[in-house]
Amino acid sequence: MRSSKWFWSAKGTACRQHKVSNSGGPAGRILRPFLASAWLLLAATTMAHAEYGRPLLTRGVGLDQKLNAQIPLNLVFRNEAGQKVPLSTYFTTQPVVLALVYYRCPNLCDVTLNEMVTSLRRLSLQPGKDYQVVVVSFDPRETPDLAASKKANLQKEFREPGQGQRAGFNEGWHFLTGQQDPISKLAAAVGFRYKWDDRTQQFIHAGGIMIATPKGILSRYFYGVQYAPADIRMALVTASNNSIGSPVDQLLLFCFHYDATQGKYTLAIFNVVKLAGGVTVLALGILLFFLLRKKPGSPAPPQERWKEAHHVH
Repeated sequence: MRSSKWFWSAKGTACRQHKVSNSGGPAGRILRPFLASAWLLLAATTMAHAEYGRPLLTRGVGLDQKLNAQIPLNLVFRNEAGQKVPLSTYFTTQPVVLALVYYRCPNLCDVTLNEMVTSLRRLSLQPGKDYQVVVVSFDPRETPDLAASKKANLQKEFREPGQGQRAGFNEGWHFLTGQQDPISKLAAAVGFRYKWDDRTQQFIHAGGIMIATPKGILSRYFYGVQYAPADIRMALVTASNNSIGSPVDQLLLFCFHYDATQGKYTLAIFNVVKLAGGVTVLALGILLFFLLRKKPGSPAPPQERWKEAHHVH
């Protein structure tokens, strides 16, 4: 039992003048094994992380935020019809949702694209009119025919259950392929790092999408494969310089701010407090106005009645 006396000393939370007594009572004797187990588990987890760290397969892979960076709009790709088009074709007057995928991806890319369809179809904003979607394959072996097939499949999903096809998909969603040079330059510009794995014969890459301004300035990043429609809407409104959206969107942007570390919008507590304070002051002002307002036909105050009576006499 001697070693148990120095358990907390090893943690640096006790000293030799404050030994843990063996007679700590029944509670102490019961809790001590659990505390020791928790400490051993924490130590084992720390050692495992230090020893293994990030899996070797994913090293060098990621999506680095390059907010306010310029996308090279002179890069030339092929659209789903096989036509050569510079990226500037899609960066005109609307904000752009940009995704880098490859169309034969068996896992992550399909999830990313399906989630994009699900989130964007829930918005009242219309593709082609309020925003553009540009999907670029980073596999130089893929062809426009493959891009056209992917577009046709996703177009079927861009509808609400029980309703017809939503307008704007064909005009607002664009699926591109290209050669390695423009692919590499675009990936570097937006911070998209990926690599080929010979063993699995697949690309190893991160999941995420980007929002850019009409001039091709990177404005927002969203990580993973789940994109909240409200977050996407606020990002598009911001990237459009408020040329789309409604007064409600402006209110939401006041109450929420973009957290670049998490890649999502979070509640801006200080702004909410200011807004609540302003609403409270306004409500009190209106209340006082009606309380102090003299209603027609209401009796005059006692002082006014005394003056009137004195004047009559």
